[in-house]
Order: sequence, then C-alpha cells, then structure tokens
Amino acid sequence: MTSLTGKRAFITGASRGIGAAIARRFAAEGASVAIGYERSAEAASAIAKEIEAAGGRAFTIQMNAADPASIKQAVDRAASELGGLDILVNNAGIISYGTLEEVTLEQIDAMLNVNVRAVILASQAALPHMAEGGRIISTGSNLATRVPDAGKALYSASKAALLAWTQGTARDLGPRGITVNLVHPGSTNTDMNPADGPHAEVQRQRMAIKQYGRAEDVAAAYAFLATDEARSINGTGLVVDGGANA
Repeated sequence: MTSLTGKRAFITGASRGIGAAIARRFAAEGASVAIGYERSAEAASAIAKEIEAAGGRAFTIQMNAADPASIKQAVDRAASELGGLDILVNNAGIISYGTLEEVTLEQIDAMLNVNVRAVILASQAALPHMAEGGRIISTGSNLATRVPDAGKALYSASKAALLAWTQGTARDLGPRGITVNLVHPGSTNTDMNPADGPHAEVQRQRMAIKQYGRAEDVAAAYAFLATDEARSINGTGLVVDGGANA
C-alpha cells in the first residue's frame, strides 16, 4: 500500500544524504518529487533518474538557500511543474562550528540565512500552492535540544530556532488544515558525518543504541509525517537519534 500516492513534494537539499533518502522514500510511497539542489547537479540528476527507472516521477530544481529570490523561484517552479504542492520538506542546511570567540560575522549570517531564514521563506512561497491537508516538514537536529560539546552553539541555536518557529507556524496554519513539523536527526551515516569518520566514536558512545542511524531510517519519519495518518501530529519535533538525547 502506497501512502503518498498522488502527493506532490518539493524537497530542498535532496541531492545527497538524508534529503536523497527522503526523495527516494517519498517516490516509493507514490509521491511525485521535485529534488532541490544547489551545486550537485549530477548527483541530483542521478537520484531523479533512479526514481524514474523505478516507475516514479522526479525532476531536479537548482536553488540557492541563501538567496531569497532563488528560493521563491524554486518553490514556484516546483509547484508549477507538479500542478501544486502537498508537501514541502525544508532539508537544505549548513554546518559550521566554532566557539563564541571564533565565529565570524560571515558564519553567523550564513548559518541563520540558510538554516532559519530559508525555511521561513520557502514555507511562505509554498503556501499559495498548498491546500488543506498540506504538510511542511523541516530538518532540525538533536543538537537543537542538547549541546554536548563546545563550538556547536551557533549551529545548535539555528536548529533550536526552528522548533519555536514550527510551534508558532503550526498555530498559524492549523485552521487551514496544514501541519508543520520538525525532524531532529542524530548521528546519521552520510558523507557529511560518516560512521567511520574521525569523530564517530565519540558520537556513538552517547547513543543508547550504539550505532549510527541510516538515512533511510530518518527518511521514514518524514514519510510518516507526510501521510494522512499523521494529521493530528502538529507543531512538534520528532527526534531520531538512537537515544543519544535520552
């Protein structure tokens, strides 16, 4: 049984890692997907071809999450080619670390512009194309609710901001039948944070389940939140981190 049959989804930052896994899962569940990317055109195209080879519908859209005009153009194009939008996944994001003494103005602006402002602007752009039953799902981090190491305050703050935004926007859009939720991935085996990387063992020891998550495991949470069965889940952050924050 395909739970997203007929749904139309735009996923930002979907050329690799968790975003790519979301695109594959949504397509496997029956959704048509627009795959947003910034620089990795070849990788995004490969995912779209993979989905189409399996009988799904997918295409790519270039988007710069730091550029407000690019965000609106990408969302509008996705809606135009899909014939509307049922699901927006705000997955594009950046990571930058540094202590309070070390972080630069450029880091601060980039982190807030991509991790926070882009989510708000993409969601604004999606609203005219989204009817009752719509879903807005954003990517947070388990570091939004716990900061176990020095040098992560800026990144954690950018992801914590999304929880307050998600709660408030759920109130705004609830009367329209549109839910707004957040997924907080923990340590997930991707090229940005590989399970065999130099900092992996420290992260693994924090987990109740002593193993990195798979991108497919995280994507399953997005897929469920996008379904009709999740209609009463609204304004919340779902942590998928193997119990690291337990």
